[in-house]
Amino acid sequence: MTSANARTVANVVLATAGVAAAYVIWTTPSLRRLALRGARLWLGASIPLYLATQTREAWAASDASARSAQGGRRS
Repeated sequence: MTSANARTVANVVLATAGVAAAYVIWTTPSLRRLALRGARLWLGASIPLYLATQTREAWAASDASARSAQGGRRS
């Protein structure tokens, strides 16, 4: 078996396992609630953190561009 064939077989096995796990989670109500709760917690923590980081970086970039437009002086 070549390396490419082995990689393809491994990818198919992993995809099949993922689909099977998703089916079991989706058809079992308690697991579905647990998965949805976990997704809600993950999104509830990661999205505000991402927005705060982007805001901080945009604020710093706008300050740097304002300084360069004024010749390095701050107003």
